[in-house]
Amino acid sequence: MTTKLKNVTVPLVFILLLFLGLRAESIPDPGGQDNIEKIAKKVFRSVVKVIAKNGINRVATGVVVDKNGYIVTHALISPRHESILVVTPDGKKIEADFLGMDPVTHLALIQAKDKNLIPISIGKSKQLSPGSWIGVISFSEKTPAITQGIVSSISPEALRLNVWTVPGSSGSPVVDRNGRMVGLIRGAYIEDRPVVIEFKEKSLIASGFMFSKAEAPSSGLAKAVPVEVVMEVSSEIKKEGRVRRGWLGVSTDEDEEGRIKITGIDGESPAELAELKRGDIVLEFEGKEVTSFEMLRDEIRKRKPGEGVTLKIERNGKTRNVKVRLGEYSEEEGWREFEFKFPRLFPTPRPPMSPRPPVSPKPPVLRTPRVFSWGLEQKKFIGVYLQPLNRELSEYFGVEKGMGLLIATIREDSPAEKVGLKIGDVIVKADGVRVQRAEQLSRIIQGKEKGNRIKIEFLRNKKKRTVEVEVEEEEKSSFIRFDNRDGWEDYVEHWDDYGTSLRKQYKAWGDRYFQDYQNWTKKLKKHLEESARKSTEATQRLLRSLKAYKVVKG
Repeated sequence: MTTKLKNVTVPLVFILLLFLGLRAESIPDPGGQDNIEKIAKKVFRSVVKVIAKNGINRVATGVVVDKNGYIVTHALISPRHESILVVTPDGKKIEADFLGMDPVTHLALIQAKDKNLIPISIGKSKQLSPGSWIGVISFSEKTPAITQGIVSSISPEALRLNVWTVPGSSGSPVVDRNGRMVGLIRGAYIEDRPVVIEFKEKSLIASGFMFSKAEAPSSGLAKAVPVEVVMEVSSEIKKEGRVRRGWLGVSTDEDEEGRIKITGIDGESPAELAELKRGDIVLEFEGKEVTSFEMLRDEIRKRKPGEGVTLKIERNGKTRNVKVRLGEYSEEEGWREFEFKFPRLFPTPRPPMSPRPPVSPKPPVLRTPRVFSWGLEQKKFIGVYLQPLNRELSEYFGVEKGMGLLIATIREDSPAEKVGLKIGDVIVKADGVRVQRAEQLSRIIQGKEKGNRIKIEFLRNKKKRTVEVEVEEEEKSSFIRFDNRDGWEDYVEHWDDYGTSLRKQYKAWGDRYFQDYQNWTKKLKKHLEESARKSTEATQRLLRSLKAYKVVKG
């Protein structure tokens, strides 16, 4: 099968390159060499190199779009905590603030701290047509660079350009014959997938999706975002800090007939509220035939949160229309998807380092008592370990007045776990009494008899909920009588203080490590799920391609 594939692929690539070479020879004249030089000189003033430092340097081109130092670039430079540096054509280095990014268009907006930058002139992509001359002004390595070509095709979401791109050209402005920006380079283009990445001097120079330089095909095509979309996205990031996009809350896969089947429903999602179910086949979205997962995803994200849409589905052989009000695609979900697309920039989450155990206090010196008794102590519990919140965190979790108690750990098979309490819930009342300290809740629990119930009012995702928890009892060993002779009473008191101090220190240490590990496992689970889904989609695309070339029999 490999031999057959090579026999088909080589002629196709040769024909493609020959075709592109012929197209390149017919680039229209923008007004002569002098005019190209004028365009380059005019646009160079507004083009910068953008560097995000994160162990290695992530490098892209950026373009100044506003006199207040706002710069649009490729989202590959999007940092979590790293610093961003802007380098102007004259070599001046300026620190910049990251304002936000859009994982759908792959655009990011930053603001240079030096506002004395010259914004580019803005044109209209709608005035272009297939065959129109365009130029691309990039920041290649240490110097600006210009390449020229023609428009291959135009759509409201993308421009396909017959133009060569250079390493670091992602985020470069595409200009018309008057030097006005009509688009922004997203990456090299081949078979609807941007391609090239190059490693040089410990820097990562971005031109699209992640391939090594040796694997990068030469297509002579580039993909750009139309200037109208660029300005709309940058304006929304400037105002909101992000681009608000629609969210349905489903996982999908293709069935044997190539139709899009729902394989999972997110909890408390628009899909769950609309009573969509696993196994439903999505036939249409707002009257459009759903032909792929990507098509469904893109149609959803074109819309804003709160917008009502209609899906035509098939369930148990019968079709029906389902109306859904879209939710909001979360910023964290956008980060996760973007990090998956570019794994070398955003590697798999690593497990947290175990914090250093606390230094144990020295135990008291034993003075042997002459008389003591040993017994058992009864203690009531519901199985939660609490972390008091300050006022700022309480407001963040939705506590209207005062402070709350965050559930940091829940004992396995405890009463709290059985009634559905979860880590991250915030307790505000017990039996109608406001509780702001763990001691207050403990006193209420200790005042109950075994088997009694306690009414717990708590917040989850800022929504009030109430459960009744049964109080259980456990036995703990303790001294119940002792003789004060030879300092026994002092000894027991010191040991009690020592034990309390030790428990608090190790509990805080354990809780911190447990929380870090729990957060890591959640991130890792999402990362692996996304990896598995993307691998399945890639395999299906490959099989469809092979069938199209009649390589796969049957």
